[in-house]
Amino acid sequence: MRSGRGAKCARPIRCVAGYNLSMKRSEKVSHLMTAEPLTVHEKQKPSEARALLHEHNIHHIPVVRGSKFIGLISANDLLRVSYGDSFAQDTRTVDALLDTLTITQVMVEDVLTMPSTATIREVAETLANGSFHCIPIVDDGDLKGVVTTTDLIRFLLAQY
Repeated sequence: MRSGRGAKCARPIRCVAGYNLSMKRSEKVSHLMTAEPLTVHEKQKPSEARALLHEHNIHHIPVVRGSKFIGLISANDLLRVSYGDSFAQDTRTVDALLDTLTITQVMVEDVLTMPSTATIREVAETLANGSFHCIPIVDDGDLKGVVTTTDLIRFLLAQY
């Protein structure tokens, strides 16, 4: 469901790990973000979000109503409502506990988002100054992608 990352490389010698090394400061975040990220619908069970996070080794998953972004669930959010260390226990027990709640009760609604026209620099500054590790990219309420600190670090590593 995820699409490729990075700008298309016109000259292979200027490319590392799929990223174009000649990107400018005004390069749009759309070249870095994970487009069409995994999502959960507001009516799904929290245990389904937990399973997706675990299965895909990701830490954040956007919550949508149709194509509209309405919130974000992180692995930490699920740990918080499942009493922390219970993730080390049998997943059936954890899932039963999580499913006493709804996705909308678990998710964070007041999430900082950025438009797809934002630059990579703007996103990097926001992540560096914030206390979060994921920025949903949203245009007119529609989820377009996500950028995480991991995406940004991989991009920076490719530059050097």
